[in-house]
This record gives sequence, C-alpha cells and structure tokens, in this order.
Amino acid sequence: MWTLPVSEIDRLIFEDAPGGDLTTESLGIGARRGRFALAARDPMVLAGVEVAEQMMARMGLKVRLSAASGTRLDPGDPVIEAHGRADALHMIWKSSKNLMESLSGIATATREMVRAVEAAAPGTPVALTRKTFPGSRVLSQLAARAGGGIVHRAGMSETVLIFAEHRAFCADEPLAELAARMRASAPERKIEIEVGSVAEAIAATDAGFDAIQLEKFGVAGMETVIAHARSRARPPLIAAAGGITPDNAGEFVATGIGLVVTSWPYAARPRDFSTTLEPL
Repeated sequence: MWTLPVSEIDRLIFEDAPGGDLTTESLGIGARRGRFALAARDPMVLAGVEVAEQMMARMGLKVRLSAASGTRLDPGDPVIEAHGRADALHMIWKSSKNLMESLSGIATATREMVRAVEAAAPGTPVALTRKTFPGSRVLSQLAARAGGGIVHRAGMSETVLIFAEHRAFCADEPLAELAARMRASAPERKIEIEVGSVAEAIAATDAGFDAIQLEKFGVAGMETVIAHARSRARPPLIAAAGGITPDNAGEFVATGIGLVVTSWPYAARPRDFSTTLEPL
C-alpha cells in the first residue's frame, strides 16, 4: 500500500512552504472554497498519486482519485481531484504536482526497460538500485515499482553485497573463506558479490556465492560466466549491472542472466500534467 509516515508527508509540505503561503495570505483569499484537479498531459505510467493524496488530505482537503499508481495513462485522462479551502489548495497543488510528475517519469522509464527485457527474456526481473538522489530513495523506488520494476536494495541494512571497496580491506582472504564467513554472520541472507572481470566471476562462482553481480560486462563475458555457472550443481544468480538501457537490454538478457540491475530510470525526464484550480 502506497503510504508514507505523517512525518514524511509533513516534510514534503514544509519544503515548499516553510513559512506558509505568503501570496495567498497577502491576498486574503484563504477562506474561500475551491477545486483542484490534475489530468495527464503526456502518455505515462502514473506514480506517486497516493502520496499526493496523503499530502492533500493532511491539509484538510477532500480528495478523489481517478487512477492508481501503475496505471497507463493517455493525454486527458483524469488523475486526482481535491476540494476545500483556497489556502490549503494553494499550499499543496504545486508540490504534489511536481512530485507526481517526477515519479511518473521514473515509472514510465522503468516500464520501458521492463518491456525491453520482457521482449527478449520473459520473466527476467528489472531491479532498481539505491543510486537515487539523497532523500528521494523511498519515493524513487515506489515509482520504480509502479513501473513494474523491483527493488534491488532498499538500503545497506537489507542485503549482503560485497563490493571491491570492501574487498580492499580483505585482500588476503580467499573468496571461499569470505563467502563462508559472511554466511555465518548473516545466515538468513543470500550472499552476493560484485565482480569486474570474467576471472573474478568464475572464482566467485566456485567460492559458493549465492549471487554474482557483473559490473559493466560485455555480452561475450556474460556468456562465459553464465556457461561456467550452469556447470555447477547449484548455480548462483547472475545479475548484470551498468550500462544497460532499453536499446541494448535485449542483447544482454539474451545471454541468460537472471536479473537486470539498473539506475537508468532515475534520470528520466518528468511527465506533464494539466492543472485546473478554480473557485467554487
């Protein structure tokens, strides 16, 4: 369910009006009644509308949704409508619209990536990373889920993923011993490692890691790693990360990788909504 803690909703509202709405207050129109509505201006996959609903309700507005996050919208499709005091409408309409436009951009780009992957290898998940702008991760990953992606790592506390930067402090420890030590430390978790070469990937496979993330590999390198992994009694999950876009996703997933790891959708341009804000 798409809800955020009240503290987060208040933070989103406060960011745009830390001292209130000076213009509306100065005009003296705050007690008047009005209506606010958003509709899709672009084709898009909608995201963030439930968060916008929470923001509006927090301001005492009566809200009606016409579409849920994850819905494919065409230009003109209605999205959300709110009624109430003019001061509440003016306090919230721009920030909620900006939020939905940015998140719908991420969701739309994620859906594009998912479709490209599905066309070449149905059933291969697209996982969105934690490489988001600081402070925006929860919202960005909610948008990715609306677009059909999954969350790779919500945060560092969630999964065990060993990077080269970790291994620099464990340089003399064999990979098999490292995998066993991590499994003992986190017995309920799968143990994953990121590698930068075919030789490292083969060594990590033989060491017994549960998942191996191939960082910026070419197609030929992926094929070699996957062939070796499949020779094992219990093959690890092979994930591909770095440089994958909808334009080239097909050739990468055709190698047989089990997971696409990407942050590409986070750079998507926002989608556009038309606005109606009028007195009643």
